[in-house]
Amino acid sequence: MILHCVFFTFRSDAPQGARRAVLTGLAELCADLEGVLAFESGPNLDFEGKSQDYRDGFVIRFADRHAVQAYAEHPTHRRLGGQLCDLCQNGADGIIVFDLDVPDAQ
Repeated sequence: MILHCVFFTFRSDAPQGARRAVLTGLAELCADLEGVLAFESGPNLDFEGKSQDYRDGFVIRFADRHAVQAYAEHPTHRRLGGQLCDLCQNGADGIIVFDLDVPDAQ
């Protein structure tokens, strides 16, 4: 399983409606794509005080690398990704992505 982790901070002037719309759009896309196991998003609680530069994020659980590739190439993902970049501090440079190969939860 691939755990796709995306962390960012919305610009302070980014409208709440636009923030919600991009995350809702990604959740809806994931609900329709084969090989997507889960989508979760929310604010960074930063209990350890080590990631204050990233206030928001989402994770997507993919069955395999093929599902990640289908998501990455999907035109809706590309459109929503562009919107997310426009809403984030420092644009695309303000977004960090980790893709972890993790064992399937049994």
